[in-house]
Amino acid sequence: MATFSVLDLSPITQGGSIAQSLENSRRLAQAAEENGYQRFWLAEHHGMKGIASAATSLVISHVAAATKTIRVGSGGIMLPNHSPLVIAEQFGTLAALYPGRIDLGLGRAPGTDMRTAQALRRNMEASGNNFPNDVVELQALLGPVAEDQKIIAVPGADTNVPIWLLGSSHFSAHLAGMLGLPFAFASHFAPDMLLSALEIYRERFTPSETLDKPHVMVGVMGVAADTDEEANYLFTSMQQSFVALRRNARGQFPPPVQSMDGLWSYDEKIFVDHSMMYAVVGGPETIRRKIGTFLDQTKADELIISMPIFDMEARLHSLRLFADAQKELVKAA
Repeated sequence: MATFSVLDLSPITQGGSIAQSLENSRRLAQAAEENGYQRFWLAEHHGMKGIASAATSLVISHVAAATKTIRVGSGGIMLPNHSPLVIAEQFGTLAALYPGRIDLGLGRAPGTDMRTAQALRRNMEASGNNFPNDVVELQALLGPVAEDQKIIAVPGADTNVPIWLLGSSHFSAHLAGMLGLPFAFASHFAPDMLLSALEIYRERFTPSETLDKPHVMVGVMGVAADTDEEANYLFTSMQQSFVALRRNARGQFPPPVQSMDGLWSYDEKIFVDHSMMYAVVGGPETIRRKIGTFLDQTKADELIISMPIFDMEARLHSLRLFADAQKELVKAA
């Protein structure tokens, strides 16, 4: 049976503050640990009024300091925005502070618009095209120091922080298979290539010192509540957020509404419904059924759930309901 993990974007809600968002991430991580989740990952996004996790390694430390056993990491660090040495030093430091608990998930998208990406990188030649070489360089910086190695990450060297490749297309599936790394697919917002990417990864997987067989994590949006009606109501926050994304009008995370009628066009509804085709939204029975079907489809080893819910108490309740669903699925397996 797949293990469950949590993906958090530290959402900045309308009327809320960045400080409150980061405190909510801490509370959510503590609740995830108490409820048996495997990992708590945070994502790198920049220039977005509704996301507070831009300085991802700092937020990882904030969360790890407030927990004891749950693995904490990035889902992911957008490696083209950084030099491999900087990330090796940051995650080497995290590994020293929280030994045995840090994961490094890597993506090749900018996590922002291209103008902000240029401000981050200065040199746009450091693009996703360099991603495979940067991953290999980062692996070397986090591994044992070679006899003739000229550049050493301190901290970082010989920490062997686990690296994951994240993707929403076939590119990272090929690369993760070739390098023998665990692979996480972003089906929570990019569903189209999910099954074909997993097939490619498993077929092309080459055992490595890191991993002897393929290991797949899949992402879903998840909103659980006591009833289907309440869950669908809470999910309208994410639907509104995706409409704003399509309109390039990003703002703070909105409160739910009773109906999306009048808030989106027909084309926008089609776009959101398609992007969220794997979303698990509903009451306890509904989410158990949807998760079971999804795991049957993907044969995933892990499920990582993003819970886009405006109210923090409702988000914590959703987290507990998903944990209950996982236990029920284990019993039924």
